[in-house]
Amino acid sequence: MTGPNSYFGPIDPAPDAGYVDAPPRMGFFTDTSVCIGCKACEVACKEWNGIPDDGFNLLGMSYDNTGGLSANTWRHVAFIEQESPSEASMDVLREAERTVSTQFLGMPSSTLPGATGREDRDLRWLMMSNVCKHCTHAACLDVCPTGALFRTEFGTVVVQEDICNGCGYCIPACPYGVIDQRKDDGRAWKCTLCYDRIGEGMTPACAQACPTQSIQYGELDELRDRAAKRVEVLHQRGVPEAKLYGHDPADGVGGDGAFFLLLDEPEVYGLPPDPVVTTRDLPSMWKHAGVAALTMAAAAVVAFLGRRP
Repeated sequence: MTGPNSYFGPIDPAPDAGYVDAPPRMGFFTDTSVCIGCKACEVACKEWNGIPDDGFNLLGMSYDNTGGLSANTWRHVAFIEQESPSEASMDVLREAERTVSTQFLGMPSSTLPGATGREDRDLRWLMMSNVCKHCTHAACLDVCPTGALFRTEFGTVVVQEDICNGCGYCIPACPYGVIDQRKDDGRAWKCTLCYDRIGEGMTPACAQACPTQSIQYGELDELRDRAAKRVEVLHQRGVPEAKLYGHDPADGVGGDGAFFLLLDEPEVYGLPPDPVVTTRDLPSMWKHAGVAALTMAAAAVVAFLGRRP
């Protein structure tokens, strides 16, 4: 899939990175409507990649001990407690989940243990396994001074830890706040989309471990078609809030290599509503800076010549 987008460069980033006869772009489609919050993806990611633990203390705000993506958490399952929609709507969602050939394993109970003295409420959990988006236009690549970050032949973005010098430029450049530095060595770390596995024709560890197929791996074009059909099914079954996030090649990052089906607004999941590649305006900025420098140089020459007798 190639062609222009709203900013610069082709939609398929691998040929733009110099790969000849690149394979199809690979990515993730994460369907949050069937995520059960089991965290199997987090565990599988850590085990395969040898990632240190984050500590085992609950945060006190949800059934979560990681809180977000970090150098030591490349997959993070968010637990978001909300007032529940009607039971009829939940029945519709359960039925919709059966259409993707997965078993609905149930949501956590809305009965809060020990909640005496408070009014009972119907609650629902929104769960989402977050990950690096592997952007089409990746600002982290643009700002890395050592080439530690590189684009793979599959269109994904990988950090080479043996080349990273710990400058941290990539961290503020990421519009999603994905990249982080490890405290003990200062280097940047993030999801590699299991580059070592997919190069051997294997499925990434997180998708392999997901028991409900909430995390789906494959060719990005096929995943986008599959996701669009899934949203259509949910809409037909009375779940109008279902929407895709990060799938649009005309968005501010040229579309993501890892995109999501959400059941609420992106902000609810801690995602920016309108992400934009932070280095988008660098070419025009350098152009304006060059014009300004030439103007100043010309003014200095004129001033110098004007002083000669």
